[in-house]
Parts: sequence; structure tokens; C-alpha cells
Amino acid sequence: MQKSSGLIIVIGLIGLLSSCRSTKRIQTVMSKKDTTQVTANRQADSKADSIRFIQQVYGTIQRNKISFNTFSAKVKVNFEGNDGKKSDFNAFLRLKKDSALWISINAALGIEAFRIMITRDSVKVLNKLEKIAQLRSLGYLQEVAKIPLSFTELQNLIVGNAPYLDSNIVSYKNEEASVSLVSLGDLFKHFLTVSKNEFQLQHSKLDDVDKIRARTCDITYGDYETKNGVSFSTFRKITVSEKAKLDIEMQFKQFDFNEQLNFPFNIPRNYKVQ
Repeated sequence: MQKSSGLIIVIGLIGLLSSCRSTKRIQTVMSKKDTTQVTANRQADSKADSIRFIQQVYGTIQRNKISFNTFSAKVKVNFEGNDGKKSDFNAFLRLKKDSALWISINAALGIEAFRIMITRDSVKVLNKLEKIAQLRSLGYLQEVAKIPLSFTELQNLIVGNAPYLDSNIVSYKNEEASVSLVSLGDLFKHFLTVSKNEFQLQHSKLDDVDKIRARTCDITYGDYETKNGVSFSTFRKITVSEKAKLDIEMQFKQFDFNEQLNFPFNIPRNYKVQ
């Protein structure tokens, strides 16, 4: 821009020395040409800047993903179904990356009520109160959650990595304290907001690309704590809605990464298998 402006000034001065009439003609012609060129340059620069900005933000989010081998936590869960009934319980989680998720749910007085084992293709539930064992495919979990959860996306939800974030970024919003990206994938349109400085997840909204289903999932992240170099969101609020609505709040009371874990799960002989 500076070089272009300097050239116009030089040409204008030369024209002024030649004749006033020539000066007006040259200035008029150069002004139109320069305006068109500057506008085109600005549009090209703006598009290039936007692409660079999106790539930078997306790349930083990807680099900030929590990398782990194992994860364990104690979680206070508040649950409200479509019928308006509320319940709360403590859950103990053990997760081996890309392999197994073990969950123990305690009822009143700290008595273990349920034990759950989820793998990449199965869900096993021990109802210890009624002595029942349920054996299901991963599709059962998808029915309960009302979203097409793979094991990968499930572990992303638990450890606090952005689920269903596609590299196809269609728009963005750069605000004073946050940056928002909109990605379009095969299943969801994803509105993701991260903090401006730390790039910590703040809010995630998933809208089903199939408008007939009108399925949405809304996730809020907060109360970050840093442990062993890992910045972890100890609060999550998840709302899933389609025909029914499901509200879940998770408060992580304890959490650890990369410790040696075991995953005990045996079906007693006196349990009824369903």
C-alpha cells in the first residue's frame, strides 16, 4: 500500500509540472485503477488472513488436546431426564485410551449399585442391587445418549477434548476474550468456543445436519485446574435434546492421568444375564 501510494504521488507531481489538464486526466485514471486494485488486494489479503487465522486456531486446539494413556476420576453427577425427575450420584471412572472405560456408581451410604464396562464394541452393566447383568452392543449407549457416540468421542467427552470437531471450518468469530469456530462434518454442525489466550474449551454446540431429526447437544466447560502440566475442565454441563431432553452436570472431585489401573469386571454366577 505504501509503495502504491508513493507511485501515485510521483506520477501526480510529474503531471502537475506538465499541465493542469493532463494532471486531472492522469489522476482520474490512476485513481480508478488504484481503487479497483486496492479493493481486490484488500479482499485477497482479508481472505488469506482469515484462512491463516482459522488454521492457527484449529491447529492450536488440536495441539492442546489432552494426550493420555490412562485416566481416572471421581465425579459427582447430577442427572435430569425428560420426565423432570432429578437424581445425583458419585461415579468412579477408569479409562484406558482407545480400549476400555470402567465405571462404578455408588448409591446411598457408598454402596456400589452399578458397575459398567464399555469397550469399542460392547457395553456391559452389572446391576448389583437387583443382581442382573446386561450385555449390549455400543449401539445401546447411543440409544441412551441420543447421539451417535463412538468410543473415541466418548473418551473425548470424558477427558475434555472437543468431540466431533471437523477440519472443515466454514466460519469463525474473533472476539475480545474468545474465538469461535463453526465446523461442518458428516453428522454435526459444530459451534466451538475457546478462550482467547489459553485456547481452553468453553462451549460446544452440536446441531444435527439432518434437520428432520433436530438433534442437538450443548456442552459447557469450566473450572479449569492444571495438574502435571494438563489443563483439565473439572465442570461440565451437557444437554442433549431430540424428542426427549437429557441434562447432565459433572463435577470432577479428583482426577489423575497415566497411572497404573486395573479394570475388574466379573459376572457372578447368581446374576441373571439379560
